[in-house]
Amino acid sequence: MEDSRIAAPIGVNLDRFINAKEQHFSYATGELSQLLRDIALAGKVVNREINKAGLINIAGAIGTQNIQGEDQQKLDVLSNIRFIRALTKGGEVCAIISEEDEKVIETGSDSAKYIVAIDPLDGSSNIDVNVSIGTIFSIYRRLSVVNSPITNEDVLQKGTEQIAAGYILYGSSTMLVYTTGNGVNGFTYEPSLGEYFLSHHNMKLPNEGKIYSINEGSYNSFEQPVKEYINYCREHKYSGRYIGSLVADFHRNLLKGGIYIYPKTTTSPNGKLRLMYECNCLAFIAEQAGGIATDGVHRIMEIQPKELHQRTPFFVGSKSMVEKAKSYY
Repeated sequence: MEDSRIAAPIGVNLDRFINAKEQHFSYATGELSQLLRDIALAGKVVNREINKAGLINIAGAIGTQNIQGEDQQKLDVLSNIRFIRALTKGGEVCAIISEEDEKVIETGSDSAKYIVAIDPLDGSSNIDVNVSIGTIFSIYRRLSVVNSPITNEDVLQKGTEQIAAGYILYGSSTMLVYTTGNGVNGFTYEPSLGEYFLSHHNMKLPNEGKIYSINEGSYNSFEQPVKEYINYCREHKYSGRYIGSLVADFHRNLLKGGIYIYPKTTTSPNGKLRLMYECNCLAFIAEQAGGIATDGVHRIMEIQPKELHQRTPFFVGSKSMVEKAKSYY
């Protein structure tokens, strides 16, 4: 019997992949690579907590609200603690923007070069019903000189200034998907070995798709261009697929082709999703995979943020589908 039939290769793990990519950049110092490892490690810890949420009392609401006025889940708070702790102790990050915190978190590492914007646990209200959820992160290089105070210009950067972005999907399997501006790669977590292994190399968003993801329950509050695009999708017999977890909906469309839409509504005139730590990240990944992202008019990554928790309408996915939706504006 051939060796390959007895023991199939398990592939390249995340550490080895990061090291190999780092060698392609003559200016690389290893700090960004270590930062990505810190995020991956925190993701393993959060994955463990999520998997036992039904066995101990960490599911459900905690009884408080975050800065957006949304009810915090226990795992929201726990995930926020885990990621902030990992990013602070790692020493590569000087400031953190988190969905769960009103103000910028300064880590005390004044000599650090990087700023991280993060949604520690997106879709956490789905935990109680065992639906996929995720972590979303963006990495920026600080603009001010090291060992100086953090400035507004450091933290309020356009998405075009991201040097890396990614998400961790906690689903039927746990996946880390990220880009450093040279394509998109996905790694699946193997829990018995405690390692992420490359499973989706150079991911590409199909140019065409047949899936549209939007909360059609809010149809009556949508702008007319969005209603017209939904009617177009219905007329062409597209499949409506909406999980309600941004990472899960985006990941499915990344693999199969489709469009995700969270538009402005009469109750959320500026949109609901956050530019800094949700939309910029997924826009970067989408563009690196051959897709596009817009607010209906403007490219998402060219929007200049004016505040940490700024909201925006969001259209992201297969290029032809997003362009068709945008044409109704």
